[in-house]
Amino acid sequence: MKSKLKLACADFAFPLLSHDRVLDLIAMLEFDGIDIGLFEGRSHLWPSKEFKSAAKSGKILGRKLADRGLRCADVFLQMNPSFIPYAINHPKAARRRRARDWFSQTLDYATACGAKHVTTLPGVCFDDEKPDASWQRTCNELAWRVEQAKQQRITFSIEAHVGSIVPNPKAALRLVRDVPGLTLTLDYTHFTRDGLPDSAAEPLVAHASHFHARGARKGRLQTAFPHNTIDYARVLRAMQKANYRGYVGVEYVWVDWEHCNEVDNLSETILLRDFLRKNMSRG
Repeated sequence: MKSKLKLACADFAFPLLSHDRVLDLIAMLEFDGIDIGLFEGRSHLWPSKEFKSAAKSGKILGRKLADRGLRCADVFLQMNPSFIPYAINHPKAARRRRARDWFSQTLDYATACGAKHVTTLPGVCFDDEKPDASWQRTCNELAWRVEQAKQQRITFSIEAHVGSIVPNPKAALRLVRDVPGLTLTLDYTHFTRDGLPDSAAEPLVAHASHFHARGARKGRLQTAFPHNTIDYARVLRAMQKANYRGYVGVEYVWVDWEHCNEVDNLSETILLRDFLRKNMSRG
């Protein structure tokens, strides 16, 4: 397993440092790769700024990563701090067009920086319409994105998350079955937070192309490692069984949402990194 799995760290884990210092830190922590957050309004790199010249900005980032011996494991696009205004399945066609445009530029950006993987959010259920309508638009938009990514030889995935149209493993499994070619950026913590066991999320490993790992427990999307209830040794065994080939991204976040600003991200990143390395070597 050691030769199959690669570890990445999220640049958005350390928002109080400048981005160049974050890159230095992640390289110093000896990660193989880095997850880049293009989160409008809340990350180092805002898509509205990076997309003034997506290819040029991507090349600049790619050179910075190469200088530090890092590879871009994933580019994660979020168009607004809220999930709703630019949800890919927004009822307003103009919002969907804007979301498509930014997705296309994300693909250009990812290609320029050397990334082979892009993640977005899956959309939400809109209260003023039937659930099937929100679901069908999500499927349509994701099918378009799968095809666009394929043309640029990029693997595309969505993250099933708290507050989304796929808030649980059953819904996520239904979505990947409804959209051929769609993969998952799998994050158990969104399910653990709701009290679901690891076994509920495990069937999704076979559909994962990227993975987010951090400590979590019932009621907490993010928690210190001693309080973590996710059996990551079991997760690694499930990955081995599924012949998983993607990165495992250590993804602590520091944001005033879901109590995600209550742990020491640097220490927790190191603790989980070392645990994963130790257990990967046993695989």
